[in-house]
Amino acid sequence: MLSIDPSRHQPRDIYKLMTGIIVPRPVALVSTLDLDGNANLAPFSFFAGVGSAPPTVLFCPALRAAEERDPIGRKDTLRNVEATREFVINVVSAEISAQANATAAEVAPEIDEFQLSGLTPIASEIVKAPRVAESPAQMECRLLQVIYTGDKPASGVIVLGEIVRFHVREDLFDDFRIDPAGLDAVGRMAGNTWARTHDRIDLIRPK
Repeated sequence: MLSIDPSRHQPRDIYKLMTGIIVPRPVALVSTLDLDGNANLAPFSFFAGVGSAPPTVLFCPALRAAEERDPIGRKDTLRNVEATREFVINVVSAEISAQANATAAEVAPEIDEFQLSGLTPIASEIVKAPRVAESPAQMECRLLQVIYTGDKPASGVIVLGEIVRFHVREDLFDDFRIDPAGLDAVGRMAGNTWARTHDRIDLIRPK
């Protein structure tokens, strides 16, 4: 078995290693607004639930090279979250996976990824950031904490948010259980490979 010391390798190689090992990863399609009201939509596959009391989630944008408009190297999503302290996580189903992937394009902040992808913004109930109408489930979140794990390109940033409103397509909901077949969520593997959630196994948890 290989033993790899990450300190001896380039971040891009460690990223490839991590995204090949940590699989499949659920995709958070995160919608935000900037302070001028411009919408942003971007996918993040370093994403997880944290706890249910309060209901908490995290997603992790990575820093990129510093530029004039952001010397820290923050992506638009992170900059918007820090400015407005809110965001929405939209679940990506197989049906909208290509459109979600389109929002990963590197475009200027004034470009609306809703228009770019053909996805439809709809109003949220609590936060100002819009939801994605085509997503089968959405979570409106208020920012709890931002944790920078480093200060150079490829350093990760942990964004923790409290879910203040859930939205779930009615046909998927049964006494707080979600129909996995109807949700039809997709996940990320390494590179350009995505994964479906059609093939599932049931294992009874031991007591």
